[in-house]
Amino acid sequence: MSIPKSSATVQQIVDFYSQSPAFLRLSGSTQKDYDTHLAAVCATVVEGKSLGAYRNKTVKVRHLTQAYDEWLKVGARTANYRKSVLSTAWKYAMRLDVMTHNPVTLVKTTSSSPRRDKWTRDQVQTFLATAYGDFRWRSIGLIVHMAYEWGQRVGDMRVLQWDKLDLDQCRMDLTQSKRNAEVHLPISVSLCNMLRQQKEDFSFQDYVAPRVKPRTGSYTPYGKLEISYLINDVLEEANLPTTLTAMDLRRTAVTEMMEGGVDIAGIMQVTGHKDIGSLKPYMVNTFSGASKALAARGNEDDEHS
Repeated sequence: MSIPKSSATVQQIVDFYSQSPAFLRLSGSTQKDYDTHLAAVCATVVEGKSLGAYRNKTVKVRHLTQAYDEWLKVGARTANYRKSVLSTAWKYAMRLDVMTHNPVTLVKTTSSSPRRDKWTRDQVQTFLATAYGDFRWRSIGLIVHMAYEWGQRVGDMRVLQWDKLDLDQCRMDLTQSKRNAEVHLPISVSLCNMLRQQKEDFSFQDYVAPRVKPRTGSYTPYGKLEISYLINDVLEEANLPTTLTAMDLRRTAVTEMMEGGVDIAGIMQVTGHKDIGSLKPYMVNTFSGASKALAARGNEDDEHS
C-alpha cells in the first residue's frame, strides 16, 4: 500500500501502518488491541468531522488535543494508550519518508492516577463459578483463582508450569519473573482439588492453565491482552462489572491480608516484595482495616477512667 505524502489522511496513515511488516510482526492479540483503539482514534469527531478524515498537512495540534480530551472521558490510561498507538503509526510513516514530522508528540498527556479498584469476595466466587462451569473458560478461571489466592501477578500465573506445584503436599514454589523473588505458598483445598482435576486433563503438557488450539493441537500460554478479553467475557456472562481487571486481583489479595491483620512482613513473604515502597501501590486504605487498627489500640476512655 502506498499513500500520498502531501495529502494523506489520518485514516490512510493508520491503514498504512496496520498493513506494514512492523504491525504484522506483533502478536495477534496486540494487533487486535491496536486495531480497536486506532478505529476509535479515527472515529473521534473533532470540530465537526472525524479525526481520520483530516489530512496530515492540515491536522493541527489543537485537533489532536481535542481528540485526546475526548479519550480522557473514557480514562487517562485509555487516552494515553491511544495517543501512543497513533504516534507509533505516525512514526512508521516518518521512517519511510511518507511524513516529515509527528504532531502527536506535541499533545500534552495527563498522568493517570493510581488505580485503587479491587474485587469483593462475592465477585471472585461468582466469577469462578461461571468460569469453572464452562470448560472453555476453565483455564481462565484457574489463572484468576491462583492470582487471587496467592496474591501473584497474572503474568506469572498464565505461564505457571506443573513442576512448580506439589499437589500431594498442596504447595506451590515459584520464582517470580519480574523481581526474581522466590515464594513458597500453600494451596487451599478448593484450589488444590481444581488443580488436580486440571492435571487429569492437561498433565501431558507443561502449562497449568494453557490455551488450547484444536486445529493445531498446540497448548501455549495465553497472551496478556487475550487474558483481558476473556476475563471480560466471563465478567459479562456472570453479570459482574466489566471495570474489574486481572491486575486488580493482586491488590485485592494484599488488601484482604491487611484487613485480616497480617503484618507487612507476612504480606511481603506472600507477594515477593522486597521493600514496603514496592508494595505500597497494592495497598488500599479501607474503613475495615482502619477500624481494626484502632480497635487494637484499645479504648482510650477505658484506659484513663
